[in-house]
Amino acid sequence: MSSPLQSYIDGRWLLPTNPNIIDVINPATGQPCAKVALAGPAEVDQAVSAARQAFQGFASSTRQERLDLLSAILAAYGARMADIGDAIRQEMGAPQGFARQAQAGIGAAHLAQTIETLRHFNFEEERPNLRIVREPIGVAGLITPWNWPMNQIICKVAPALAVGCAVVLKPSELAPLSATLFAEIMHQAGVPAGLFNLVHGDGPRVGQAIARHPDIELVSFTGSTRAGIDVARLAADTVKRVSQELGGKSANILLPDADFPAAVAGGVRHCFSNSGQSCNAPTRMLVPEDRYAEVAAIAAATANAIKVGDPLDPVTELGPVSNANQFAKIRRLIQTGIAEGAELLAGGPEMPAGLSQGFYIRPTVFGRVTPAMTVSREEIFGPVLSILTYRDEEEAIAMANDTVYGLAAYVQSGDPARALAVGRRLQAGTVYLNSPEWSPAVPFGGYKQSGNGREYAEFGLAEFLEIKGIASR
Repeated sequence: MSSPLQSYIDGRWLLPTNPNIIDVINPATGQPCAKVALAGPAEVDQAVSAARQAFQGFASSTRQERLDLLSAILAAYGARMADIGDAIRQEMGAPQGFARQAQAGIGAAHLAQTIETLRHFNFEEERPNLRIVREPIGVAGLITPWNWPMNQIICKVAPALAVGCAVVLKPSELAPLSATLFAEIMHQAGVPAGLFNLVHGDGPRVGQAIARHPDIELVSFTGSTRAGIDVARLAADTVKRVSQELGGKSANILLPDADFPAAVAGGVRHCFSNSGQSCNAPTRMLVPEDRYAEVAAIAAATANAIKVGDPLDPVTELGPVSNANQFAKIRRLIQTGIAEGAELLAGGPEMPAGLSQGFYIRPTVFGRVTPAMTVSREEIFGPVLSILTYRDEEEAIAMANDTVYGLAAYVQSGDPARALAVGRRLQAGTVYLNSPEWSPAVPFGGYKQSGNGREYAEFGLAEFLEIKGIASR
């Protein structure tokens, strides 16, 4: 039986040679719930060697063989979804229903989408005197965060395997329980030894070793912009491809003809989903100046009605934030918002009533925020919403684009054509008009400092492919 005290390398569970054993903290209590053994560069070397060997044969596998493998993974994953949800609840404090249905469920959605995409993906095309061939890039190093652990692991692992690559995964050391279960699933599904390797570790030892490793052709990284810059620098010496999905400070523009009661309440809840720990969360709500009082009242009432509490309590809508560092950072930024003169409409830096342990943050809404304020510019990564006002549509678009980030943007309008016209002008990798349902077929990635790659569906497969042109007479 596996445990986070072991890494999964070349089809076997192995203890690190010189492990650094740390506690896994349950953010609902602030107390340890497990331990993880952090490995080091030696284990990365071992995993890369195994992946390199496995890639030699897998690169020439047929489409049908890879479809069969992904289907076996999906079946094994479906049988363990409740276990994965429970692990995510423990390691990051997500309410149990949300952890099982959304956090674990999103992994199954990505697997199903990758299978469907692979069925029809065009690996070769013919042009006059030219054949375009798309080939697997080789060994991919995958570095994933703690906030949506299965989303980010599977939307990297699945497309890599779909096109014939082998992988070395470093999950977040803050969320190792679900990652370990995923490695079990891969083993149970019959993934050939060496194709999938998991090395538990932190950024300075394992993440850096992956980024600089000469036998890794691509690094796919999801995390903070700061860490993404470090990965790119380390990868530069070997001129490997780096695909990044980084931070965000997404604007949600409510145009004057929007349904304000629905749009405001929906925007607040979307911002606070997953305790605000989503890089594409709509954390800046832009509203007409003459509707501010109405918006402020709806937003405050919505935030105050959200049930914060124990992830095991079925009425809980918002659990704790993931870790002590995030907890301290979010509270500091809330205090900064108050000090800089934003109007506190709901929440604040104090612990929620009735909760004295764990990393709980009150759902917080700031009004009368200006573009220069810290809470308008920095990614807070917690349940904190900033409301800004605009005078006309041009100013709203300019304010939305006035950020170093460009991951997502949102537009609410009663006129779909008007929403589209505004959406076209927003500098973001994904623009959502009038709150559509999430889909794993929509490309995900950012402009500017939000990254330089794309994930999901055929866009995700393309990240793991090299393009070869074969010209002839």
